[in-house]
Amino acid sequence: MNDIQTAREKICEIDKKMAELFCQRMKVAETVAAYKKENGLPILDAKREEFLIEKNSKFIEDETLKPYYIDFLKSNMDISKKYQTRINEGMRVAFSGVKGAFAEIAAKKIFPNTIIVGFANFKDAYESVEKGECDCVMLPLENSYNGDVGQVMDLAFFGSLYINGIYDFSIKQCLVAKKGTRISDIKEVISHPQALGQCSAFINEHKLAFNECENTAVAAKTVANSERLDLAAIASQEAAEEYGLEILQSNINDDTTNTTRFAVFSKALKSEHKNDNEFVMFFTVKNESGSLKNALSVIGENGFNLRALKSRPSKDLIWSYYFYVEGEGNVFSNDGKNMLDELKKTCSAIKIAGSFEKI
Repeated sequence: MNDIQTAREKICEIDKKMAELFCQRMKVAETVAAYKKENGLPILDAKREEFLIEKNSKFIEDETLKPYYIDFLKSNMDISKKYQTRINEGMRVAFSGVKGAFAEIAAKKIFPNTIIVGFANFKDAYESVEKGECDCVMLPLENSYNGDVGQVMDLAFFGSLYINGIYDFSIKQCLVAKKGTRISDIKEVISHPQALGQCSAFINEHKLAFNECENTAVAAKTVANSERLDLAAIASQEAAEEYGLEILQSNINDDTTNTTRFAVFSKALKSEHKNDNEFVMFFTVKNESGSLKNALSVIGENGFNLRALKSRPSKDLIWSYYFYVEGEGNVFSNDGKNMLDELKKTCSAIKIAGSFEKI
């Protein structure tokens, strides 16, 4: 037997072992896919991939072989993602609105190759997950220019779902109307209240009347179905394309850095918190002097930095409020457990609404 035959036989033996390990790896990938589906997490986890490449490439001491091994790792990860995507192709992601809504656009980017389902309003979309009709729901939490989406914050506080990720998306609003229409023809514009607020300077400059719609894409669809040539909508480029409308002017939002933060809600609170560095928490304080101050002191004294603190009226009692907190740190660490124990002394209710790794 010559050297080439011996080498080929050894390669066949190694390939057989690798095939067995490959099957084992893909079986584990099935578990990962199921976990991501249950928790409303995207298939792609770029930070995890970077970590594994850096860690596993250290197993190769031969510097000549190392870059080839890194390519091998990347190939394995790509195959794993394709397999996980196939498993989760039946995953249903809810959003509020119709085709062309910014939430749908965001959902498609985070959850490609899944079923994106539109609902009439935030409440129906949220409840579709509670009822088991959808696996997760993507809803807007806040806009950088026009502030909080109060309805979504109320759903997060009073509802049963958990936030397992918050994603920032640049929002570019467009004035859209029937083809052949000029801006000078427009007398009235319709859109979601948030979009109208984001484009208030443009609306005032052109002295346009305005009315609210449930959603930017609903506004575009309404214009498409209307016989009026003096009616326009503020919506996305995708909505204009979807409903055969013309973009009269792009980027009409007052703030060129206009960004909306979308939260993904699911039934399960992630069980793996090792790498979590952000959390969302709600609390109400006892009706005692200094209760809010004491609560904030407890959070800071345990080493947690608050990125946001907001209040919303509680529906339980007039002039009663709940507080929404976004913090930096791992709320399930020992410091986090100490913080929660101490908060119980000054708060009447505490709800951990989400814990996740910053994307």
